[in-house]
Amino acid sequence: MSYGNQGGSGGYGAPPPGGGYGQQPPSGGGYGQQPPSGGGYGQQPPSGGGYGEQPPSGGGYGGGYGQPGGGYGAPQNPPDNHLVWAILTTIFCCLPLGIVSIVKSTQVNSKWQVGDYQGAIQASEEAKTWWKRALIGGIIYYVLLGIGMVIYFVIIAAAVSTSYSSY
Repeated sequence: MSYGNQGGSGGYGAPPPGGGYGQQPPSGGGYGQQPPSGGGYGQQPPSGGGYGEQPPSGGGYGGGYGQPGGGYGAPQNPPDNHLVWAILTTIFCCLPLGIVSIVKSTQVNSKWQVGDYQGAIQASEEAKTWWKRALIGGIIYYVLLGIGMVIYFVIIAAAVSTSYSSY
């Protein structure tokens, strides 16, 4: 069985001069370029740095357990979840629209914690949109309710005044 141009030595091509695959120092063996006085698996930093230089806390893909990191395009602070406004507009303005706002505002923190930064920003914007809709819906409701009450009392007053004037 033959693979490519093997020459006469029976391998995967001619071996490099010096008899090895890689630049080896003449005084020692090992893997990679080793200093002549020591062995091991590569040059270690003089400070005893383990697996390479570690970034300071807050960098990298994550700054810790459950905390987003500060590097690689991740924003520093989570967006506002608008939960207070969502609850207030649910209680005082418009229940159905406020509930949607509460659901969207709770999605902000959960998406942020799993690293979905764009999803968290989008959920924050949707929560703000829904609590504003609930506020506008509540204002319209109370204005119409007020106008209806005024009309109701005017009709009642007119009915009462006509009934007293007939006696």
